[in-house]
Amino acid sequence: MKFDVRYYLIAILFILFDLEIAFLFPWATIFKDIVANDSIKLFGFFEMLVFVVILVIGYVYAWAKGALEWE
Repeated sequence: MKFDVRYYLIAILFILFDLEIAFLFPWATIFKDIVANDSIKLFGFFEMLVFVVILVIGYVYAWAKGALEWE
């Protein structure tokens, strides 16, 4: 049985964004420790902010290219 290529594209995008969320979880678990340490407080926040911005840019790019549309 043959599947449409768009099915594989959606599956790859799901795995990609699912792994990105998996990287957010450890940061969220130690966020209280990051905030308590004055020397890395802003660095830890901006580091994850940059990570999330890159993730959102990738999502918007995939959406703009029509990769998330199903016909």
